Amino acid sequence: MTNRKLGCRPAEHRPGQPSLSVMRGFCARQAPPRLIRDHIDPAPLMLGNDVLGDCTSAGIGNHVRATAALGGFQVDVTTAQAVTFYERSTGYVPGNPSTDNGGVEVDVLTDAMRYGYAVTNQTLFPLWGSADPSDLNGIRNIAAGLSAAYLGVQLAASDMWEDEAGALAPVWDTDAPAGHGDQTPGSAGGHCLLLWDYAGTADTDLVTLLTWGTTQRATWRWVRSRIMEAHALAWMQLMPATGLTPTGQDRDALIAANAAYLHGAA
Repeated sequence: MTNRKLGCRPAEHRPGQPSLSVMRGFCARQAPPRLIRDHIDPAPLMLGNDVLGDCTSAGIGNHVRATAALGGFQVDVTTAQAVTFYERSTGYVPGNPSTDNGGVEVDVLTDAMRYGYAVTNQTLFPLWGSADPSDLNGIRNIAAGLSAAYLGVQLAASDMWEDEAGALAPVWDTDAPAGHGDQTPGSAGGHCLLLWDYAGTADTDLVTLLTWGTTQRATWRWVRSRIMEAHALAWMQLMPATGLTPTGQDRDALIAANAAYLHGAA
């Protein structure tokens, strides 16, 4: 058995939180029909998610690393740094298991935007915005233009099935064998993970997820079944310049939406 913890609390909405809808050109465009990145290693790390429900923090740390990998370099993120952020953003108290209750994604992202996410030798501040979780084209645009989509999903007990070696099923799908357990979304709990690339856009085409220090394949119909929230993170200090990255009015609108939210929250 491999230790894998969950820790994404039910999706919530905060007044004035940034929305990707302000980036009209970015959201409205047709996403690439496929996003193949098998030649790039996003180098995801566990970051404590085997012993703590800190997936919301691990997801941010691994988003930093995925963004860096697209630029041909890497950023060091340690388990201690991920756990420290988890403490600050959720109220977890080390040594007190009763406080290990996971995080609300929008609150965790707000904390990162306000106070930063400390990695080795620097502190990084993301811009972020929420997207409609039913808009798969929008989620593909996030992955293609902003390195990966930061998702909150409701895992089924069947998704947590392991073989004798402790490995998950090679592909998560809604058509799981009956022997894998309850297939009801949420029967296992909430989890934060990243959507990194995809082979196509049909229901049975495969996507690559980053979670628990590795990659996990899933079908788009699985994503549609399990997703409860979707967000984009933009690390302006790290992002490589590509034709899919938001620029100009779209970038300015996201910056303004984040500033307005912070001002209102204060």
